[in-house]
Amino acid sequence: MGRDLSALFDPVSVAVVGASDDPAKYGHAIASQAVRADHRRPVHLVNRRGGTVLGRTAAPSIKAIGEPVDLAVVSVPAAGFEAAVDEALDCGARAIVAITAGFAETGAAGRERQRVIAERVRAAGAVMVGPNCLGIADNTTELHLASDSFTPGGIALLSQSGNLALELQLRFTPHGLGFSRFVSLGNQADVTLVDLLADCARHEGTRAIAVYAEDFADGRAFAEAAAVAGKPVVLLTAGRGDASARSAQSHTGALTTSADVVGAACRDAGVELVATPRELTVVLAALAGQRRSRGRGVAVLTDGGGHGVIAADAAEAAGLTVPELTPGTQNGLREVLWEQSALGNPVDLAGMGEQDPASYTGTVTALLEAEETDAVLMTGYFGGYADAGGGLGGGAALARGEQEAAHAIAARHRNSATPLVVQSMYPDSPSCRTLTEAGIPVFGATEDAARALAALAGPGAAAAGVTGVAPLPGAAEPLERTGYLETRAALEAAGVPFPAAREIHDEDELRAAAAEISGPYVLKALHLLHKSDAGGVALGLAGPDELLAAHRDMHGRLGAPAYSVEAMADLSDGIELIVGVNRDPRFGPVAMVGLGGILAEALRDVTFALAPVPADHALRLLRQLRTASLLDGVRGRPAVDIAAAAEAIERITAFAAAHPEIAELEVNPLLVRPTGVLALDSRAVLA
Repeated sequence: MGRDLSALFDPVSVAVVGASDDPAKYGHAIASQAVRADHRRPVHLVNRRGGTVLGRTAAPSIKAIGEPVDLAVVSVPAAGFEAAVDEALDCGARAIVAITAGFAETGAAGRERQRVIAERVRAAGAVMVGPNCLGIADNTTELHLASDSFTPGGIALLSQSGNLALELQLRFTPHGLGFSRFVSLGNQADVTLVDLLADCARHEGTRAIAVYAEDFADGRAFAEAAAVAGKPVVLLTAGRGDASARSAQSHTGALTTSADVVGAACRDAGVELVATPRELTVVLAALAGQRRSRGRGVAVLTDGGGHGVIAADAAEAAGLTVPELTPGTQNGLREVLWEQSALGNPVDLAGMGEQDPASYTGTVTALLEAEETDAVLMTGYFGGYADAGGGLGGGAALARGEQEAAHAIAARHRNSATPLVVQSMYPDSPSCRTLTEAGIPVFGATEDAARALAALAGPGAAAAGVTGVAPLPGAAEPLERTGYLETRAALEAAGVPFPAAREIHDEDELRAAAAEISGPYVLKALHLLHKSDAGGVALGLAGPDELLAAHRDMHGRLGAPAYSVEAMADLSDGIELIVGVNRDPRFGPVAMVGLGGILAEALRDVTFALAPVPADHALRLLRQLRTASLLDGVRGRPAVDIAAAAEAIERITAFAAAHPEIAELEVNPLLVRPTGVLALDSRAVLA
């Protein structure tokens, strides 16, 4: 069930330590908000000088209050922080909100000081948010312990930025959104993002959870908690650049960026990943309606050809489809529209809207009821008829007709499971406000409407596309050596097939290997990480003589201490894949699957997932590749055994996940043939 945070969000009593009459001090802002709800619970103001604060008697210390304190907000200079925390714990505090800064964010000494304080809090059976945070709020329990007030609603915001909360407050308002809770995460010395996410998932007043995080600490635990939250989780994060790939020693490491890792975790956990506060608002506005699309097909309704084409392009750019409507649906539309209306998709009223605003209602109804429609996007002028600034606005009858249409559309929407999203040139018009109040998302920008529809068809909508996060296996016996042959042997023991191979050190051993293995042959120089780049691989050696000649040439150039003689696989009817695992410091092992061979980095046709990757998920990853059609056979080539490839991916990623001492593991290429797979090369890099 996770940690008990009841004292944090619904305390019996509150003390604000560091309360002040000085508007420049944070203790003043917190105290001003806290006393708004002193009818709900006792709120005590503490200032070491005593006297009065905000016209109320202030206690010089927590002990001087003379009664237990359930939650203490500590906003004092860093030098007095430990003493304030100890006093709060001595007075029975079960929760602490630590505003004070000057700890882990300042360096090693601050981190150690923070660690000691967190241990004291936990030893007392209490919980602490912060330090270095900006407070918390819970509108469902009238707890106001942040510097600003938040409009009530169903969104819980867990954020490492206080200003972001203020921006979202402004962006939420036009969409009728508000906050159930706000928590400034601070340094997460005790209560973590994962703890808060789990608690908000259980919170009845929260419908969706918004997260802004710059550092996840335990990113895998975040993904695991989000996967089982049972509510939409939307993540805005920063720092998703490629700096982590700079020191990589394998193709996998070089191709894996922080953005790939976060994206993979979000896809596996069913989290909506966004890039800006605006996009965060768009997604939340869409998800607030609790409707989800059955699929990705969108019917576009417009009152102007330009808007319709632009909306269709935006929908497809967002990963949706705009299929032609069936003859049955088009016949139904002919009954409500006039002859010049376009019925294929987009559906264009072609001027009928200003003749009869009820045509919007009839068309929306038909599209919501169409079996082939997963969602409807209405775009263009609707809202302008009742807007005095609209080119056609100002007419009382037209305005009245549009308002009646808005109410009728809202009624139809309430009785339909199909989502409806609106883009309007006049999103603040009375008719559009009617739609918004009915739970229909309305946006001024076409791309926002398309993104909203993508969210409704995203991870939370299609349960089959959400894989969850596979549990990490127990740690296996660590590998002490990760040379080519040692890594290969370990993978073979894990069930990954390789061609026959022999290690040789001289020409006599080479001849013996050639006698044991049927040609043609491959010769590889060992103890080189990138053998192909160094000219340390010779392929297609027809017989022992060619093998010997290749060895003499390679040894003369490279002087490697050992070589591997291997059976040459038949490449004529196969596809080369790359399967790798890179261990991320926040999210643990992350798998990469893609088109492989020597052109893996050049082609960059790869996709990612948290490891280990079960076979069914591996199949989905393979189907996501741009070149996935190659797996089914093209231009006379046979289809390959994709099921065998998926099983091999499962074994490789499970092996890597069970070996935390490995920083990078790669099988490249993994040859997938019409019958089975063969791993042709592998490498491992110890952490």
